[in-house]
Amino acid sequence: MKYKRILIFISIGILAVIGVCLGWLFGCNSRKKVSTTYNGGKGMYVDGTILRNADGSAFVMRGINHAHCWYQEQDEVAFEAIAATGANCIRIVCSDGDQWNADSKDSISTVLELAKKNNMVAILEIHDATGKDEVEKLERAAEFWVENADVLQGTEDYCIVNIANEWYGSWNADKWCAGYKKVIPGLREAGIENVIMVDAAGWGQYGRSIRKNGIEVFEADPNANTMFSIHMYSMSGRYEWLIRYNLEGVTKQNLCVCVGEFGYTHSDGNVKEEYLMKYCAEHDIGTLAWSFKGNSGGVEYLDLSRDWEGKSLTEQWGVVAIEGEYGIRNTSKQSSAFK
Repeated sequence: MKYKRILIFISIGILAVIGVCLGWLFGCNSRKKVSTTYNGGKGMYVDGTILRNADGSAFVMRGINHAHCWYQEQDEVAFEAIAATGANCIRIVCSDGDQWNADSKDSISTVLELAKKNNMVAILEIHDATGKDEVEKLERAAEFWVENADVLQGTEDYCIVNIANEWYGSWNADKWCAGYKKVIPGLREAGIENVIMVDAAGWGQYGRSIRKNGIEVFEADPNANTMFSIHMYSMSGRYEWLIRYNLEGVTKQNLCVCVGEFGYTHSDGNVKEEYLMKYCAEHDIGTLAWSFKGNSGGVEYLDLSRDWEGKSLTEQWGVVAIEGEYGIRNTSKQSSAFK
């Protein structure tokens, strides 16, 4: 009888361990998956932590932000210069008209064609909602993309829609989540099939918002084709452990993330930019440096180049981000969409 009870306890223990393992395998990873034939094989798609080209190959962003909205006359020169750095993508500042002159369908078409001409994936973002908490600002940005849904059709293999730059300036994950859950389904209803990118709360630097509510935002997308972006200045990139904490907090949930903006310093302190680039290179996480040229208001130090032609890179930032060991030129691989 004594040995029988022991065998029963052992059996129960084994079944409990099996139950936990099965729960981990099937419960924690039960959110929607996408196949490698997503979107008929014509568009980029998110596959767990990996962003993939339409043919299923991985695409790791190595790019630069460009202030198209304020310097449209420099677009052609800037796109060529950015492509010459080896960048495989370009994040493009656009406007819905709330703060600056609204981009027209023609201007959106033009930047998309310039990106394609220069073999770079385009990441389009609306900048007017930067740092705003009002959900109406996010809705306005989303409506801009709905109105331009016809322009986006056919660009799914080389264009990502970053709905709104740094919407939700406060550090509140729940309200940030509620806003994006509200607008994402409408983009899909309008026929937009591109990968969607969502910036973290807290001016893009509150990585915990994605850690806490990222799965909810992802599951609001009927296409299961949303990725996330953390902007790394001193509030999110000040320490090596903080960089790891922010990025691992997303990837450990099987969500796709990139560093949509980063610099080597900012008004609120220094950034561990070289460690950030090294970590992202070792873990196949995309990075997009801010920004090529045109910074003002005391943050001119974030210019990567002194001229629009890219002939004179800034020593502290441009040379590091582009020519460094883990910089763009040494780690960038072109999207298969252009091969």
